[in-house]
Amino acid sequence: MKIFAIRKAFLIPLGLLLLQCLALVVLCVVNGEPKGKIIILGVIILPVAILFLESAFRRVRFDDQALTVFKLLRNKEFRFSEITAVETIQVRKRAFLTLSAGDDFLIISNAYASFPALVATLLSRVPQGAVSEETRAMAAAPPVKSTDVISCWLGVALLALILYIQLGGRL
Repeated sequence: MKIFAIRKAFLIPLGLLLLQCLALVVLCVVNGEPKGKIIILGVIILPVAILFLESAFRRVRFDDQALTVFKLLRNKEFRFSEITAVETIQVRKRAFLTLSAGDDFLIISNAYASFPALVATLLSRVPQGAVSEETRAMAAAPPVKSTDVISCWLGVALLALILYIQLGGRL
């Protein structure tokens, strides 16, 4: 059995970003900031929290007969023998594998750690006739993306600056 999870290099700064957002809300409440500002921060925190939780719980598990994708509060299983198509969509360094089994489908992105190993494991277990030529070409050199990690760290740095300013430069 093999299990793949979202890259820790992305989860760590995303978790820090969420903690910083929460700290900023607490500081705003303690400092008596206007309620509108607190509400706006709450609206900003919500998608960050959802993205963090969804990413933290996401897993792809391969066993002998099937692959199972675990997501927050749900999961989906595809038996290898039932997979009829494995397609690839690639935009720059962002890749998506689309698996089809009858009317059902599943999308796996290259946000997973060890994405090249995930692709190799998948292609070794699905019916070879189901794999598209684009997918075989992508599997030869799977793209590794880092822009999401860089963006997240930039967000952490920006929020650290905002927290510093909010504290009145007392650090």
